[in-house]
Amino acid sequence: MHYIKKLCFGLLFVAYTTVSAQSNFESLGESSVSLNHKVSKEYSMNFAFRSRYVLYNDDGLQYQQQQVDVYHFSTFKLNYNHKLSFGVYYRNRDWFETGSDETRFTQQFNFTKQKLGVRYGHRFRAEQRILDNKTIFRQRYRFAVDFPLNGEKLDIGEAYLVNAVEGLLSLSKPDLPETDIRISSQIGWQITEALKLQTGLEHRLEAFNLTAKHYLFVLTSAVLRI
Repeated sequence: MHYIKKLCFGLLFVAYTTVSAQSNFESLGESSVSLNHKVSKEYSMNFAFRSRYVLYNDDGLQYQQQQVDVYHFSTFKLNYNHKLSFGVYYRNRDWFETGSDETRFTQQFNFTKQKLGVRYGHRFRAEQRILDNKTIFRQRYRFAVDFPLNGEKLDIGEAYLVNAVEGLLSLSKPDLPETDIRISSQIGWQITEALKLQTGLEHRLEAFNLTAKHYLFVLTSAVLRI
């Protein structure tokens, strides 16, 4: 556990210093509210609302709303460690005149394993992103580690850490293939049995096989189980 925590904080430090060293980068905020409902032992639903806004770019500190997203996931539990999910997603940028609206369909497979209070997660996603002038087919793989910061079991009022690294490949007919990588670290709190709050940072290195772009995201979220 001690070495895992050191590794996670080290990954976050590398991501932050990499972005800070760039003379031209953009920082954004992303806030979300998620509602989870367990319908049965095998089936659960998730509904979420998310807001994204610019915090810093070449013009300096600012606040500029970029988009709002709403999405739904239906998840089927195959067994204790494996889950299969299907999602539909809508992104609105037209209201803010920042780009194309988007409809997205997602297929997802999750595999998790827990040992000594540490949970390891593998997530495979396929996405079809339908924009005004093109459709992007994106494949994603994420490896995540989360664990309580006190002991091996998360109790009400205690904190936990979530760390992840994700690779993405985007394919579309008019464009060259694009590869991205994302590294994130978030701290969360189990406020009540039904409510979790999380905040943290995510470094996104986008299109690094073409012309690399660096983004630093400030993440905040509330997860409510109903």
